[in-house]
Amino acid sequence: MSKHGINVPKGVAISSVDEVKKAIQDVFPNQKELVVKSQILAGGRGLGTFKNGLKGGVHIVKTEQVEEIAGKMLGQILVTKQTGPQGKIVSKVYICEKMSLVNEMYFAITLDRTSAGPLIIACKKGGTSIEDLAEKFPDMIIKVPIDVFKGITDEDAAKVVDGLAPTVADRNESIEQIKKFYKLFVESDCTLLEVNPIAETSDKKLVAADAKLNFDDNAAFRQKEIFLLRDPSQEDPREVAAAKADLNYIGLDGEIGCMVNGAGLAMATMDIIKLHGGTPANFLDVGGNASEGQVMLFKKGIFFFFFFFFALFLPFDLLVVISSVFSPYFSFIFKVNN
Repeated sequence: MSKHGINVPKGVAISSVDEVKKAIQDVFPNQKELVVKSQILAGGRGLGTFKNGLKGGVHIVKTEQVEEIAGKMLGQILVTKQTGPQGKIVSKVYICEKMSLVNEMYFAITLDRTSAGPLIIACKKGGTSIEDLAEKFPDMIIKVPIDVFKGITDEDAAKVVDGLAPTVADRNESIEQIKKFYKLFVESDCTLLEVNPIAETSDKKLVAADAKLNFDDNAAFRQKEIFLLRDPSQEDPREVAAAKADLNYIGLDGEIGCMVNGAGLAMATMDIIKLHGGTPANFLDVGGNASEGQVMLFKKGIFFFFFFFFALFLPFDLLVVISSVFSPYFSFIFKVNN
């Protein structure tokens, strides 16, 4: 963000307690208070709980307490409403300056099917999840679709700033900041850029106080610097294994495993399962080239498997592979329509 000229708090990421003292000496020599943020790929950190009993994944503490708090976070499991009960391990913490915030708002750019392009979402209230904001302040949320061919205009950016309704930040400078966010979104091949909160400081600046970004996996070849930061330990191990096996897989929390050829058919299958009171354990499009080794990746933790294949695109010998892999664990009922 700073490379794109976006205002962000000064900070540094550390992966061990031994790095804390040097980070404070080098980056924050005169700071009396600092913010310690656990780094996991999930939201809701502030209200999360560590399995060691520590409450909250984000703490504002005196500088001399940073080492203690970082030690209680690193290597520990943080559970939030987005991680599921298993939680995620904290391998890094981010130490940043405590800023004097006058006002907290919400800002995001995502991809929207309806407008077939980027969509900016803004709310004059921030600091909590967009789900909570939508429930409590639905009238305060504004949406500004961006023409992907024209890019963001001054008028678009002005609508967003008016929706944020900053109280002290300079309007023209705020408009330029919004345009820089959009430039980052496009040039970095983001699928989501969420700044929550986007805040006003006492020195009248608009600042990205906290942010989450998702990137298009298909752009990995041209975003090598970004994708080198990828941490597989933060991802669903099933999805990591599936990616290595060249399978299109998304893990879910249900009990009915799905193995389908074709993404559209896979989504329809999940809808049918849900319609009849079931819960899908995954989305899986095996295409027409699944091997026995690939199939075996997904036999753990499933109580029932639903196979749905359109035979035109699937070799029938795959059915033999499926039955050989799963028959020790499941009974099979095959139904074939002409």
